[in-house]
Amino acid sequence: MRIPPGQITTNKFPIMTFGSTPEINLDEWELRIFGSIRKEIILKWPDLQKFPKYNLSSAFHCVTQWSRMDNEWEGVLISTLIDSCNITEFPNNIMVHCYGGYTTNVQYSTLIQHKAVLAYKHNHKPLKPEHGGPLRLVLPERYAWKSAKWINGLEFTKDNNPGFWESRGYHMEGDPWKQHRFE
Repeated sequence: MRIPPGQITTNKFPIMTFGSTPEINLDEWELRIFGSIRKEIILKWPDLQKFPKYNLSSAFHCVTQWSRMDNEWEGVLISTLIDSCNITEFPNNIMVHCYGGYTTNVQYSTLIQHKAVLAYKHNHKPLKPEHGGPLRLVLPERYAWKSAKWINGLEFTKDNNPGFWESRGYHMEGDPWKQHRFE
């Protein structure tokens, strides 16, 4: 497997987080899908588990120049989630919201192109809280800040607004193959 320019491979899985790891009770967890769609949708943890499981094998690239190869993720394919919720008309821009207040912007077309997953397992084990458990977005072919931890919302927006790191000078796309680290 090739790695992007400027990256170094590691077998470790470093913990990179701004702020503290939130304590999330699965009985209270919810995923809110809202914004420029016809009707807001709120999913609880048991609802999410009913969606078809999708397995993704991918590398994971951090903007700090490490890449962890051969990760196995299990979760729900974003396109399956959107189709299953009967969301048929929506803008291309999504602001991903997380417990703890973190956000990142992505485009739906990018999520579909790279088979993005809302992952709850990593290497066949439940995703640990320090790595984004119970649920994180995994967006292959983008730097890890786009694979946001502790997901609790997908907001469809008309404008491609910057998220947490993007508003602090990080690139709006975050493509490691193009070294999109900073604007």
